[in-house]
Amino acid sequence: MKLMRLGNRDEAKTPCILDADGTLRDVSSIVADFTPTTLSAALIATLKATDPASLPAVSADAKRIAPPVAQPRNIWCIGLNYSDHAAEAGMDIPAEPILFNKSSATYCGPNDPILYSPKMTKLDWEVELGIVIGTAALNITREEAMNHVAGFVLVNDLSERAWQLERGGQWVKGKSYPNFCPTGPMLVTPDEVGDFNALEMTLSVNGKRMQSGSTAKMIFDVPTIVSYMSEFCQLEPGDLICTGTPPGVGAGMKPPVWLKPGDEVRLTIEGLGEQRQSVVAAAGARP
Repeated sequence: MKLMRLGNRDEAKTPCILDADGTLRDVSSIVADFTPTTLSAALIATLKATDPASLPAVSADAKRIAPPVAQPRNIWCIGLNYSDHAAEAGMDIPAEPILFNKSSATYCGPNDPILYSPKMTKLDWEVELGIVIGTAALNITREEAMNHVAGFVLVNDLSERAWQLERGGQWVKGKSYPNFCPTGPMLVTPDEVGDFNALEMTLSVNGKRMQSGSTAKMIFDVPTIVSYMSEFCQLEPGDLICTGTPPGVGAGMKPPVWLKPGDEVRLTIEGLGEQRQSVVAAAGARP
């Protein structure tokens, strides 16, 4: 099952599924929206049992693709979770997952602009596999973990490296600017993703390939991450967990390469779709 939403920030969204023929189908007759409250195993089961042909077809032409689930309560991140990225950063492979947060105000659609502040100097990109939690999880085992996962999404975990690494050592500073978490275009349920431990990942800037990787290089896999995190906090329905990035980030280039206004970013993960973003100068508070 592939879930998508259409609509601008300031308007009600149209919840859709993408059928086997690539046609978007409006499911608002079944659920008003995909939200942390409505997202559930029961809803997924109902959608799977519904004949897509019985639902109205929708065109995404000239419409904004919104994140596939409405605003999550929490956005969690795993740092240095790819062995080849840790090597690129010159850092040891962590003995346990490194956990940090992004502000929920970073959450945006897959093709929304990347906002550039005049105070930024080292804006960087990170293609990542995102986990969306489906049911609350606290103190669960690794074997139980996938029972709590609603699906997977493509994420760009944008980072301002000077803020992240040179302003007191708190990573959240460099991860939390508005629009720093483009998510989507779709949420894909685990049964349709297939082997989420072997998904190809790419990211290009201005048409030049920067990142090529695979989730096979993750140090801590999806069930381990979900179980581990549930030891320290309760994961809530709709929560997004960004699971780390492969090598090829701007900070790892020699010399480093940073994003600037006018740059175009394109990223993909096998089976999860594509994102395209333009870097634009920020003009005050995001609506």
